[in-house]
Amino acid sequence: MDGPLFPPPQEIARYTDKYFSKTRAIIERFGDCRVTYAVFMRRPVLCTPRLAVSWLEGMAEARGAEIEVELLYPEGAWVGAGEPMMYIHGSFRHLVDLETIFLQKLGPACVAAFNAWTMCTDLPYVGFLAMDARHCAGSEMAEMMAYAASVGSAKAQREAGAVGFIGNATDATAHYFGRERGLGTMPHALIGYAGSTVRAAEMFHETFPDDPLYVLVDYFGREVTDSLAVCERFPELAAEGRLGVRLDTHGGRFVEGLDVAASYAVLERHAPEAIRTYRTEEELRWLTGTGVTAAAIFHVREALDRAGFPKVKIIASSGFSPQKCKLMASVRAPIDIIGTGSYLPERWSETYATADVIAYDGVYRVKVGREFLLPPEARPKDAEGGYAASPAALTPPRGLPT
Repeated sequence: MDGPLFPPPQEIARYTDKYFSKTRAIIERFGDCRVTYAVFMRRPVLCTPRLAVSWLEGMAEARGAEIEVELLYPEGAWVGAGEPMMYIHGSFRHLVDLETIFLQKLGPACVAAFNAWTMCTDLPYVGFLAMDARHCAGSEMAEMMAYAASVGSAKAQREAGAVGFIGNATDATAHYFGRERGLGTMPHALIGYAGSTVRAAEMFHETFPDDPLYVLVDYFGREVTDSLAVCERFPELAAEGRLGVRLDTHGGRFVEGLDVAASYAVLERHAPEAIRTYRTEEELRWLTGTGVTAAAIFHVREALDRAGFPKVKIIASSGFSPQKCKLMASVRAPIDIIGTGSYLPERWSETYATADVIAYDGVYRVKVGREFLLPPEARPKDAEGGYAASPAALTPPRGLPT
């Protein structure tokens, strides 16, 4: 299985909801039965079950129990709101106290995979680097999010010909992206340590001569000046396409050489339609505001090309959420790589997976209102012969398709 068996079998009672452990004690007293759980989510997601299922199968093996997981969708498939993603069959005694932890390992990954897929699909010409580890609540979540990014990326690669995620920031989860090691550029602290952007680049290259040299250029507020200085210091790497500059300018200032008027002028040259249509305040900020904007990216690309460095890559980071990626795609911003952790679920309540028992010893029985979880042949019919309840009864979050 992927990752350790956590919590281990002997610790389940400490981590599960108390009413589940009490229910297990009741079942042990009055007799076990074979049950079927239906697992679903309340919003559209991508099926991303591997870590949860792997953990469940590991627990079944540890307990000597027979548990059957019937996946209704393959990994990476679209699952609608309220549609059963899987059925789980087995001993009620052995399953009941596993629900809490199983659902923890399922829901967040499904939403993060959906986000990663939309980002890669909207920007198919851009490579993505998963830089979410520092935003995760521990190593278990970091593994879950890396796995999710790989699932969303693979779907975008298959269906949209996208470059997708080319790697991630840590060695521990690099295998999800077909790598042995994590990837990275350099932190701001290295620039401060070196005393100059060029010196930091020299130190990095001397230490890792075989790695591509991707240099952070916003530390001193001289994104253009320092980008060109690094290119002039490493002309061979620039000509070979092994040199890149990373823009991570924070939202408190403009990139060097820009203000609102200059940003509009840049977009007028490269994407005039971007400023001739209705835009929300947030979209305008991503187009012409402070920080890493579409105008800033075009501006730096202009400077590099004008100086004779057309093969130098631009790596963009700083708040590249699915919405910001969609905006960048609409103007075809000249980005080569995006470093982001912003595919992590924004609304945690959307990550809540749910499981309901729908059958006991082969007899279908489900609480009223959840009949849509039953297999089609077992659902009650209305007067017209249609199903009395369906996933359509669930209202997905605003803005998401049903």
